[in-house]
Amino acid sequence: MGLVYEPVDLEREAFEDLRGFIEKLLSKPAPGSAGRTGAWRLYRPAVDAGRCIKCGICWLYCPDDVISWAPKGLPIIDYSYCKGCGICSSVCPVKAIDMVLEGE
Repeated sequence: MGLVYEPVDLEREAFEDLRGFIEKLLSKPAPGSAGRTGAWRLYRPAVDAGRCIKCGICWLYCPDDVISWAPKGLPIIDYSYCKGCGICSSVCPVKAIDMVLEGE
């Protein structure tokens, strides 16, 4: 039994190292990463179920990952963590999300 040469796939190893580095480097949004921010919000998003086409663009663009989906396919917004930035409202292709004054 001697030593057996096993070739190293340098490209595969480099790719795995790069993937691990990127996962550590990139920030991923998560609800509550800045604490409960809903208390200081001035405007909140309100979804019009009749206009919503369930495309998921609001979920995709939400910087705080506070939009999830109900069993019927409508977006649900976690107001405890929503900052009221309005990005979901501005990217909605059918304008099914309106920003309303908090408390209304």
